[in-house]
Amino acid sequence: MSSPPLQKPEASSSSSSTPVLSAAAPFTNLFNRFSAWRQSLDLPNPGSVESLTKEVKATHLTNFMFDGARADLTKALSSNPAFQVTHSFALGSQTQPSSYNFGAIFANNSVFMQGGVDNEGNVNMRVNQGWSENSVTKAQAQLGSQAGHSMLQLEHDYSGRDYSLNLKALNPHPADWSGIYIGSILQSVTKNIAFGFESVYQRPDPSMSELSTSFLAKYTASDKSWIATTQIQPPGIVQATYWQKLSEKIDVAADLQVVAVGSRRDALATLGAKWDLRMSSFRAQLDSTGKVSALLEQRFAPTFAFMVSGEIDHFKNAAKVGVGVMIESGSMTPEEMGMVPPGMPPPPQ
Repeated sequence: MSSPPLQKPEASSSSSSTPVLSAAAPFTNLFNRFSAWRQSLDLPNPGSVESLTKEVKATHLTNFMFDGARADLTKALSSNPAFQVTHSFALGSQTQPSSYNFGAIFANNSVFMQGGVDNEGNVNMRVNQGWSENSVTKAQAQLGSQAGHSMLQLEHDYSGRDYSLNLKALNPHPADWSGIYIGSILQSVTKNIAFGFESVYQRPDPSMSELSTSFLAKYTASDKSWIATTQIQPPGIVQATYWQKLSEKIDVAADLQVVAVGSRRDALATLGAKWDLRMSSFRAQLDSTGKVSALLEQRFAPTFAFMVSGEIDHFKNAAKVGVGVMIESGSMTPEEMGMVPPGMPPPPQ
């Protein structure tokens, strides 16, 4: 009987992958060494690009200023998870029509939801989903009663050990990829200095597109008592800010915006200060256009606050005054009500 023919042994998968691993070994070693070097620097997270100037915005009263009369009535239905509804009234404003808005907020450890509807039928909503301590997906939508007032925004934030990454899409259309797309990153290079950039890609229709990139820099003092930032856009727009905490109760901030595009030469400088007392806070602001503004928020009780604001425009000889109240009610104790400012439960990080 003849012996069976010898079969050629098959090459093992490990031997076939050895050349690939050998070729990638230098790059893998370089990446590992670079990662170990970055970890040895122990650089802090610089925060997101969106919050680059959050200390300045919290000190200035630009986002808090109002005129006429307003009232916010909040009913807290639950503390854990947080659930509350708010009725907001505004009337007598020189710049905005009288309005009514009903809003609701729900928040727990991983989800933050906020929605509202006004007297004209406009609906707005916001949802934050926290997948982990470093990863959050956000969605915002606005449905307007008028054409062109509707909006959809999808966003994702990721916070690394020493960097922050953000991707955003406004009114994206999957058929022709029209819309506005924004990507930004902020990277710490030392314990005090961070650099980054933000790119905006606009595509209103398939035949038109535009890409612009702005460059960012941030310096934070070692004791975090002062922060300076700069943002530069290539067409010739520069914004520089400075914030400093003078004491536990006093913050000061400065903002300078310069526009030098073509024949246009504009600049706006703003100085502001904020005083935090035990039951009140006072903001004052002065800018280079001749506007002097002030806002006082006095809390008489954990569930009741009174606000008064004023603005004088010396160059235009105009003035604005606003008064408002914030009232809360619920089954929680005054100590629990005072732990979170009205209408502002913290979203998941």
